[in-house]
Amino acid sequence: MPKALKKFGQHWLRSEKALSKVVAAAELTTGDRVLEIGPGTGILTRQLLPLAESVIAVEIDRDLCEILTKKLGKIENFLLLQGDFLTLDLNALLQPFPKFQNPNKVVANIPYNITGPILEKLLGTIARPNPRPFEAIVLLVQREVAHRLTAKPGSTQFGALSVRVQYLAECQFICEVPAKAFQPPPKVDSAVVRLHPRPIDVPAQDPCQMETLIKLGFSSKRKMLRNNLKSLIDSDQLSHLLEQLNVNPQSRAEDLSVENWVALSNEFDAFLLATGSRQN
Repeated sequence: MPKALKKFGQHWLRSEKALSKVVAAAELTTGDRVLEIGPGTGILTRQLLPLAESVIAVEIDRDLCEILTKKLGKIENFLLLQGDFLTLDLNALLQPFPKFQNPNKVVANIPYNITGPILEKLLGTIARPNPRPFEAIVLLVQREVAHRLTAKPGSTQFGALSVRVQYLAECQFICEVPAKAFQPPPKVDSAVVRLHPRPIDVPAQDPCQMETLIKLGFSSKRKMLRNNLKSLIDSDQLSHLLEQLNVNPQSRAEDLSVENWVALSNEFDAFLLATGSRQN
């Protein structure tokens, strides 16, 4: 077993029970092309290969790439790419390999210290969604992050991350995974989540504006929304907009659903046009 490197956030998942739940959550078919981020020693990879048409594994650690090549390099439906997933142009790298192009599912035990950037690369942002969304994304993440991703409006865990991700995907909490399931064990417990990217029924008319509203709205969670947004709109005017949306003017940011945020952004856009603060 190679030594786990802290700089890469490496923790090897050893629990067969947890591995089976990760794989089951992906609901793989023989036609699926799977992207795995950070395959590590290949424990999860071995379980994915018999179930999918192909597996593309991206590993940043050169030493692990040597190990994976020795273990799995001769398997026809396995392709290993060495590099930082966050900076790789995956589409360009896969051009010479037709069998591995256009992966439709992601299954991965990702480094916890870069969870946010990985989610953004996989899903895109509210302003710039991934133009080629995956069918499903199954990730092993910190338990706290899993609860934030799947939180419901009104809960203390519902925050800016919840809104941004739930705008782009349906989020489901699959199961918890204790720290002892890993070697070496991390300092926190983990959980498996499944994301199904999809277009929202009523999108934001100005996605960049919605992102700004979310950022300011959650800037101080203890304050009411009208106080957090007072740099953009007068408190009384915002209260009026919220009443039009059947939202309590005393609400805090976490009280608004994703649909509420879209509606607020669109109403705010209409308000700017009506008051001449924004040009068509």
